[in-house]
Amino acid sequence: MAIKDLQKQTNINIQEKANLIWNIATHIVGLYKPHEYGNVILPFTILKRFDDALKDTKKAVLEMKRKFGSNATPELVDGALKEAAKHDFYNTSRFDFGLLAAEDTNIEENFKDYLDGYSENVRDILANFNFENEVKKLADNGKLYIVVSEFNSAKADFSPSKITSADMGYIFEELIRKFSESYDEQAGAHFTARDIIYLMTELLVAPERDEIKKNGCFKLAYDMAMGTSQMLGCLDEKLKEINPNSDLTCFGQEFNPQTYAIAKADMLIKGGNADGMKFGDTLDNDQFTGHTFDYIISNPPFGIDWKSEEKAVKEEYTKFGFEGRFGPGLPAVGDGQLLFMLNGVKKLKDNGRMAIIQNGSSLFNGDAGSGPSNIRKYLFEEDLIEAIIQLPNDLFYNTGIATYIWVITREKESRRLGKVQLIDASNCYEKRRKNIGSKRVDLSDECLNLIMKAYNEFEIDKEYLEGNKIVKSKVFDNNYFGYVKIAVETAQTDNNGRIILKKNKPIAVKGKTDSETVPLTENVEDYFKKNVLPFNPAAFYYKDENNKIFDNKGKIIDEKHNKVGYEIPFIKIFYRFVEPKKSEEIFEDFELLSKKESALTKKILGKPLSHAEEKLLEELLGK
Repeated sequence: MAIKDLQKQTNINIQEKANLIWNIATHIVGLYKPHEYGNVILPFTILKRFDDALKDTKKAVLEMKRKFGSNATPELVDGALKEAAKHDFYNTSRFDFGLLAAEDTNIEENFKDYLDGYSENVRDILANFNFENEVKKLADNGKLYIVVSEFNSAKADFSPSKITSADMGYIFEELIRKFSESYDEQAGAHFTARDIIYLMTELLVAPERDEIKKNGCFKLAYDMAMGTSQMLGCLDEKLKEINPNSDLTCFGQEFNPQTYAIAKADMLIKGGNADGMKFGDTLDNDQFTGHTFDYIISNPPFGIDWKSEEKAVKEEYTKFGFEGRFGPGLPAVGDGQLLFMLNGVKKLKDNGRMAIIQNGSSLFNGDAGSGPSNIRKYLFEEDLIEAIIQLPNDLFYNTGIATYIWVITREKESRRLGKVQLIDASNCYEKRRKNIGSKRVDLSDECLNLIMKAYNEFEIDKEYLEGNKIVKSKVFDNNYFGYVKIAVETAQTDNNGRIILKKNKPIAVKGKTDSETVPLTENVEDYFKKNVLPFNPAAFYYKDENNKIFDNKGKIIDEKHNKVGYEIPFIKIFYRFVEPKKSEEIFEDFELLSKKESALTKKILGKPLSHAEEKLLEELLGK
């Protein structure tokens, strides 16, 4: 069997297994609404996987527990029990799913004893699922024993000997996807589709792919808004695909209790770094202060306000400046996505790379001197932006708006120094047969290859075509995106139209201040003479006593009146004017469509067709 066919069959088996598990929810219909099924199915899946994984070492764990007296330190006991269990978790209760299912009386009491026997890391997961309340709800309504029995059946055998950690991770991910879909328009709030993540992982590893393939690697990765941790999982998968000897240690933070629990459980199920999964709001409760990472991959919330974090963020900004995370500036409280951008920049190693998703407002929102503009200014002047890729619309589960992947790095290849690559992949997609929420299109392998070809070739201006798929690449110097916004005043003049001076400086007419945006690539004085003075001979702008203005690097001479800003007019850069059809052509098209419609109607009604009408139908329906 070919590898592709084998992978397809594996995916089918995983989906079938996930469907069987999800169908257990039929026993709680009425008690739970469809979007609540995951509150039961997900934690029970976690427990059953742990239960099956611990079967072979259950006796050893119970014997180890009996050996320790009351004087042993918790740390010592915990370490010994994990060693006995041969896992980073254990259960010291005499019960397992088999014993629980064997007795239908006292199920709530027995199940509580079973849960209390788990190690602290598992109990933390269950607490964030608010599982104790779900257990009581099931027990009070006579459903707890039924669900336990169903998970103890052959279809829910998750023994490591039968299902690998990787496949169990895929099954768990499929269950998460089903749970996400049940939220309809909310689907994807904590779940990013794999096709998007695969592109992000390719962009992260691209410069060192050959080195990893040859020698493997040891990397640290971080997701500041990890949701269910699938981005980290896909990055690990990508590195091992390149070289099985690659080692990725994952870290992440999530503020939603349930999705944090899912992420931590997923890492435990896969045997990953579960202790690296942290709970809390990244903006006001950073769990990784002082840490740096090789890779950062993230899809933080956009269009979401940061009012609840405002006090803590502003205190950090004021107290620590550039020593903290937010020194370059603060965006408007209505959208905090650029705060996540700055958080990621702060946590990059000297050769670290970040792939982060943003919406369009990060490109252009905010005038010169504003928080967003100053953040962009910092990113450009520090030469941190390597590439920005526009994705197709309708690619995400929960939004159809334009989205972009920013590739940020502290160590660019020599050919990319001082430059930024923009890639328009908005017309590179495959339409889905079935929509999932707002997701109507996918990035196929052909799409990924075309985008990565454009990225790797780094051409100044080139189009890449593959059937009906189009990717466009353009490369610019950093200062192309910068501009000086100068305050333009109108000087007072005498009756002869001569400018009135005071101490050799013109006196501005009150209420006539205007502004002019001058690209950093142009000389301000030349621009002023060409674009302003011909229309207002009395106009002037502020400069110092040596007649110095702004150089092409955007140095500010008079910060009070003149400011440097940055914006990325992505759509304008890739816009191509298409001349509309003439009215005569539109009328001819309409006439032709009318004739085809008439011919089709006659065909349906069984009426005879002329030779010309037969030809029209061949064009319409194909020969």
